[in-house]
Amino acid sequence: MATPTSPIPPSSPTPPISPISPSSPPAPEPGATPPAPPVPLASLLARRDLGLRLLAGSGDVPLHWVHTSEMADPYPYLLGGELLMTAGVQLTDPTRYVERVVEAGAAALGFGVTPVYDTVPAELVEACARHGLPLVEVPPRTPFTAVARALWRLMAEARLHELRRVTEAQQSLATAAARPAPVPAVLGALASRLTGRAVLFGSDGTESAAAGREVPPEAARALRELAGVLGPRPGGPASASGDGGGWRLAAYALGGRDGLTLGVATERRDPGDHTIAGVAVVLLSLLTAPHRGADVTVRDGALVRLLLGAAPGEAAAALGPGPWTVVHARGGDGTPFAAASLAASLGTALVDAGAGAGATPATALVDAGAGAGATPATALVDAGATPATDSAGAAPGAAPAAVRLLLPASAPLTAQPGWTLGAAAPAHARDLAAADAEAARALRRAEASRTPLARHRPAGFGGLVDPAEAAAYARTLLAPLAEPLTETLRVWLSLHGSWDRTATALDVHRNTVRQRIARCTALLDRDLDDPDVRMELWFALASR
Repeated sequence: MATPTSPIPPSSPTPPISPISPSSPPAPEPGATPPAPPVPLASLLARRDLGLRLLAGSGDVPLHWVHTSEMADPYPYLLGGELLMTAGVQLTDPTRYVERVVEAGAAALGFGVTPVYDTVPAELVEACARHGLPLVEVPPRTPFTAVARALWRLMAEARLHELRRVTEAQQSLATAAARPAPVPAVLGALASRLTGRAVLFGSDGTESAAAGREVPPEAARALRELAGVLGPRPGGPASASGDGGGWRLAAYALGGRDGLTLGVATERRDPGDHTIAGVAVVLLSLLTAPHRGADVTVRDGALVRLLLGAAPGEAAAALGPGPWTVVHARGGDGTPFAAASLAASLGTALVDAGAGAGATPATALVDAGAGAGATPATALVDAGATPATDSAGAAPGAAPAAVRLLLPASAPLTAQPGWTLGAAAPAHARDLAAADAEAARALRRAEASRTPLARHRPAGFGGLVDPAEAAAYARTLLAPLAEPLTETLRVWLSLHGSWDRTATALDVHRNTVRQRIARCTALLDRDLDDPDVRMELWFALASR
């Protein structure tokens, strides 16, 4: 018997960054679709244990989640892209029902037979076929929860496949960037990973370099026109996407003053493609940046070693002893181009997009400026990183991964509009891992207190707590106490619970001290013989 269930959206890391098309409609509100690749209905139909049967429509539609509803009109409760499950409890007009489901944007309809219907109503099958809505028969032995769980597992597998693909591509692109002819090598690696064509366009629209499969003339012309949409105009779009000649096209502006643009053409667009292209944009921006001095070349060598997974200490000689200041930043619009603007505004030499300790070593410290007047390179943002992979152990959530910056300790650090910053204490190159953890904690404190910039506090455990938050908690905790109880408690705790010494300090009888402390125990409803309670009260008294 098919049983109803609640919608079960899967949980997964932050989705890859997508380019912005000038002609595309406004993006849906955050949370409109789950942060995981959709799964074709055909993959769910292929699960023999479910026994699903397609009665109408195509199995190629993508499914974002499963939702169950026995409402006569489910339209108000649908978000779009879901497999809507029903047993037809209130199905009175199948044609109107299907029309409303299609209007809501549902991807497919699953109908559970028994106990209401022994078979799927023929009128419902006809209506779905007429409107092109895939209709799936759910047998009595398959609960709706089993369908939802199967979809979640398929989406988790798709997400894992995507992350592995992106990681392998990052490593391949990084290796290509270290070759003697890095620009053609990076283009070739990108074209190979995307199974398409990668072209580097000059500011006049001519091909500077290209690699990969040949595309039809119509697609090549459309890609050149798409790259021309970007151009070197100040404030223009950083990326664009479209179609041409049956191919999927995307263009990305490189972070240089020469107006170079990367164009990518593929026969299909797979999850992770934009993330892979974003890594190539970073590397090509570095490789084509003008005015690169000898010191920058040496530093780039250290950056490539870090990109390939070397520990910071191994690159310390090239980076210099420091001291350095590690900064974590979160904000902007979530694109590598916003991170590059942040780096440029801070005048930072290095931008780290690593995912923290234990993450796949396919991220790097990226040079974001080659000296005064130089055009900063686009910063690398690790789109697959989430707070769950934070080196400081941040809790999972939907927030985008933090951008890491490395500044000389002498460089001024100011808050930037739209960004929240957390800064570590100055550290030498071999101590960057510890400084990274400090910066992560400072960023969390800045976000909690809603301040644009927070710095690491070295003053013990007390320094890890925000003063305003500590004072607010102290006021709440000590609210039941009034003078002279509060002062008696403070003196008594400072003298380690000595009745006689407290009485002497307050110039009262020791029995008075005992009575007051007993009163504090009753009002606070806490055991003052517990050392943990004493410690908490001492911190509260010091913070009020």
